[in-house]
Amino acid sequence: MTAYQPKARCVAWMGAPACALLTLPFVTLIDETSWGDLHLAYGDWQAVLTSLGLTAFSMVLMVGLGLPLAFWLARTASPLRAWVQGLVLIALLTPPLAMGILLVSTFGPYTTVGEMLTHIGVSLSNNAAAFVLAQLYGGLAYFVLSATSAFTGVPGALEEAARSLGCTPWEAFYRVTLPTARRALATGLAIAWGRVIGEFGIVMVFAYFPQGIPVKLFVNLQNDGVDAVYALVWLLLLVTLPFPLWCLAKFANKAK
Repeated sequence: MTAYQPKARCVAWMGAPACALLTLPFVTLIDETSWGDLHLAYGDWQAVLTSLGLTAFSMVLMVGLGLPLAFWLARTASPLRAWVQGLVLIALLTPPLAMGILLVSTFGPYTTVGEMLTHIGVSLSNNAAAFVLAQLYGGLAYFVLSATSAFTGVPGALEEAARSLGCTPWEAFYRVTLPTARRALATGLAIAWGRVIGEFGIVMVFAYFPQGIPVKLFVNLQNDGVDAVYALVWLLLLVTLPFPLWCLAKFANKAK
């Protein structure tokens, strides 16, 4: 017996409320924007440069730290796997504001770790390093879970075949595992990019300076009201959306 498939028109009507709900804020943004008087506030361009530059750097660190852990989680039979995966989930589910407070309590200048870092000339308080660390805590768990799922979907037999043909473990990973998992990895990168560049709670508490776009939006909103922030909202969308949409479109087309 074949499963019942509702008619396309019925399915479309069922999905219409969700589509309308998702579309409404963007239609409102277009309608509320004063296109004839659209201008940035003082410091907005610096916030854009801060977000783009430091987010790109944090993404490189995130991939470097996250890929080995994700591959281990996907391949290991160790009893530690459940504990490590639980730790990743805890980091993922911890509210951003709470995570920001935890980072202050861990890396602040008057904490044990903070004092040890100060002795070697490292400060993690309201500077670029703190900003990047806050973004790592905001997005690393998302990327690790996505990458783990991507590697789990790669049949182990492919890697074993590559090894039998003379590839080293690293060559098998680079030539077989990564290309096979690239579509799912791109999805994980896209989600992590959107999550990290828009991170507010952790950055607000732990790295208020230098101000990226989310914190600058909050400052402008507090100082000048909602009508004064639409220009920066548009810029946030313009720097956030192209990379994820490009990743998803590129690899979706290749999968067809």
